[in-house]
Amino acid sequence: MDYKNTLNLPKTEFSMKANLATREPEIMKFWDEIDIYRLVAEKRAGAKEYILHDGPPYANGNIHLGHTLNKVLKDIIVKYKSMNGFSSPYVPGWDCHGQPIEHNVEKSLGEKKSTIDKLTLRRLCRDYAMDFVQKQADQFKRLGVRGDFDHPYLTLDKKYEATNIEVFGELYERGHIYKGRKPIHWCYNCKTALAEAEIEYSDEVSTSIFVKFPMEGEFEKLNRGGLPAYIVIWTTTPWTLPANMAIAVHPKSLYVAAKLGGEILIMAKELIESVLDENDHEIVATFSGRDLLSASFNHPFMSRHSRVVLADFVSLDTGSGCVHIAPGHGQDDYLIGLNNQLDIVMPVDDDGFFTKEGGKYSGKHIKEANGEIISDLEEKGLLLSSSSITHSYPHCWRCKKPVIFRATEQWFVSMDDANLRQKALKEIELVDWVPAWSKKRILSMIEERPDWCISRQRSWGVPIPAFFCQECNEELITKETIGAVKDLFEREGADSWFERPESEILPKGTICPKCGKSEFKKEEDILDVWFESGVSHVAVLKKRDDLSWPAELYLEGSDQHRGWFQSSLLTSLGAFDRAPFKTVLTHGFLVDGQGRKMSKSLGNVVDPLEVTRESGADILRLWVSSADYGSDIAISSEILDRISEAYRRIRNTLRFLMGNLYDFNPKIDFLERNDLSEIDRWALSRLQGLINTVTQAYDEFKFHLVFHSIYNFCVLELSSFYLDVLKDGLYTYKAGSMARRSSQTALYKILMTLIELLAPILSFTAEDAWACLPESFKDSISPQLTDWPSCQDDLVDKGIEERFEKLLKLRSDVLRSLEAARTAKLIGNSLEAEVSLYVNPNMKDFLIAYEDILAMIFIVSSVKIHSSTDDIPSEAKLSEETSGAYILVTKAFGQKCERCWNFRKNVGEDQNHLGICSRCLDAIS
Repeated sequence: MDYKNTLNLPKTEFSMKANLATREPEIMKFWDEIDIYRLVAEKRAGAKEYILHDGPPYANGNIHLGHTLNKVLKDIIVKYKSMNGFSSPYVPGWDCHGQPIEHNVEKSLGEKKSTIDKLTLRRLCRDYAMDFVQKQADQFKRLGVRGDFDHPYLTLDKKYEATNIEVFGELYERGHIYKGRKPIHWCYNCKTALAEAEIEYSDEVSTSIFVKFPMEGEFEKLNRGGLPAYIVIWTTTPWTLPANMAIAVHPKSLYVAAKLGGEILIMAKELIESVLDENDHEIVATFSGRDLLSASFNHPFMSRHSRVVLADFVSLDTGSGCVHIAPGHGQDDYLIGLNNQLDIVMPVDDDGFFTKEGGKYSGKHIKEANGEIISDLEEKGLLLSSSSITHSYPHCWRCKKPVIFRATEQWFVSMDDANLRQKALKEIELVDWVPAWSKKRILSMIEERPDWCISRQRSWGVPIPAFFCQECNEELITKETIGAVKDLFEREGADSWFERPESEILPKGTICPKCGKSEFKKEEDILDVWFESGVSHVAVLKKRDDLSWPAELYLEGSDQHRGWFQSSLLTSLGAFDRAPFKTVLTHGFLVDGQGRKMSKSLGNVVDPLEVTRESGADILRLWVSSADYGSDIAISSEILDRISEAYRRIRNTLRFLMGNLYDFNPKIDFLERNDLSEIDRWALSRLQGLINTVTQAYDEFKFHLVFHSIYNFCVLELSSFYLDVLKDGLYTYKAGSMARRSSQTALYKILMTLIELLAPILSFTAEDAWACLPESFKDSISPQLTDWPSCQDDLVDKGIEERFEKLLKLRSDVLRSLEAARTAKLIGNSLEAEVSLYVNPNMKDFLIAYEDILAMIFIVSSVKIHSSTDDIPSEAKLSEETSGAYILVTKAFGQKCERCWNFRKNVGEDQNHLGICSRCLDAIS
């Protein structure tokens, strides 16, 4: 295939025009036509594998900038690894089940959703998800992402759904899964349980109240003197008081009884001043928290006692030091309840309304009841004080509304019953975490996390493969039942759970192990989507021939320390006793140029699709590479403008290199190192250093160093010096001369290396540049099919680099003197100048060796070297970079050559060419 014709390039095109937004779709079409993914896979077949496993985004909308950052980082790594000799297939995936998709479908149905049966809703969710899988796939490809988009993994595929059952069964058999009643985060808006990974924290205004629980009977540590006594608790959730069963105090803290206004109030000694503020009070007794175990208190409005219990978690930082305990409404409360045999009262239903257990508040929503409870307490004289506070509060990740803690029957993965927590903590130490601080983050999360609630009360997902005896309600999960469900899902998918009766799912002859009956009912809950995505290492890595387990790398945002990284780690350890990844790389979140979170209300959201349409995807890819992803990543129109300018300078460097190689054939004109001029050997030596620096940066995932190293090489070493110096010779030397071929040999090596170094990042631009190259330059159809450039030791010459460092320091001072002469109107163009140098003997000997090229290096017409012992003109300037050197700029002698623009005394000596110098005459003769 003729590459240049495929991209509609004329045979003579050699310019790389700046029209990325137009050219990129043409390049995408070319990649599709040659099937670049297949070609790369074939080239690296049998090579050592490097598997980056893709974390699945939700198929529920167009891609945003977070997707762009994540997918481009992955693409950079995969392309680099494949160019560097690895077999690095990339299989994209999508999370197609779960609340985000079901929520959007229900929203689109409006009032009709109440008339839709479960199977119809599931079909609508499937259609919705598949539509966005295709849209996102096209959008990822538009970013230049290379992957097996024809064969992605989808969590709604039958085999993937069956894998959930397989892993669930393995975890259950190993003792990691149980069903129990305990408090979990509950969204009464979405009517489902939520895991830690589905919780977002944002500020909420709540009413903070101090409540008096009446003392019943006498307390040996307190002489009440006939006065009523109360223990004071503090809460910001008054609606949880109907579920109160106890009051927790710290066993070792001191508590006091304070007389105030004809009553006695009990609270922590340390907090009494803050609670009672400036109210005059008298301390009548002091005792320990443990002493309070012998006191008895009544619930302020329910007909029951509230026991005093001891708890080390009671803090003296705020509140009263007496903690309201509702075992059905909090994890710590629940554990205290278990330890003290407290009843777990749950008076709130799925929709957030009080049940009959809520007493007089039955039938009222917790939001409405909250205010009524406060009013009732005040009316009873049991409200000590109230105020409003703003505090961080858990919200649902989907509907963004506050959630509650609510004790319900759920399925859990136990963190401790089968030692999963300790296994995870140990395994984390064996994984390489990038950046290094992220290891501490996930360790702390594993150390503190409660049991993982894996059941959801929704429709769109994989059902939990449990059965219950209709006679005695005994739970039924066995190898045989798991195998039957797994096989069914592989054949028919998870919809079959809702389509088929239990008798058609269970193996024939199944009976209840407890009562011997054979009638069963299916579990109605579905699996948490984090469980589904968490088993992708089994469904994808273990079951695709082109992949392998464990993965070399997982790469996602730092929020996945409590999401996909954890669910993958726990399912893998629970089922296979090791992590599914060797390295985990995390990137930060996006902020605008002022460090603010992206928000539509702030108007600071950047749409990657719009940027791609207007400027091209390579601008976004370069932005991704330029950012230090270890912290928050800034983007704004101003930042993109700076990136665009950096891109322009890199592209223009490539254009200059190509533009001066139009008559160069490397198979014929290439010179060996010993035939190259010293300045060209310097350039190639510096190029080897760039290769080493960039390769190490790619290996260490430090893509911002890749960007800065290449950019600085293009701008500082090439454009500002080497290429600027070479122009005179490239434009004026005789075609085919050794001097010109020497420069072209270096330019050729630099060009090919830069294209290859840039290919993982500026994939479109590298491909565009490749299309412009003559066939004699290339041994492959695409730069993605080339081998990664390696440092050539024979081209490294530290001696030349040290000598040129001295020349470059002197050049900096000469350029300053030339600028001063321009400002003084002594010269216009630098070629109108002659430079005289006054230097010490050692420097003079050094410079004389470069006398023939000093004028070229300084871009002047002539250079004269003097000893510093000579008379130094008063107008000469002392060098800042070169010790003891003086620089004098004067007007050059001679006439201006019409061809090279240098001022020469020999211009016009040839009568047939009066306007050119002898050097140019030799070049054209």
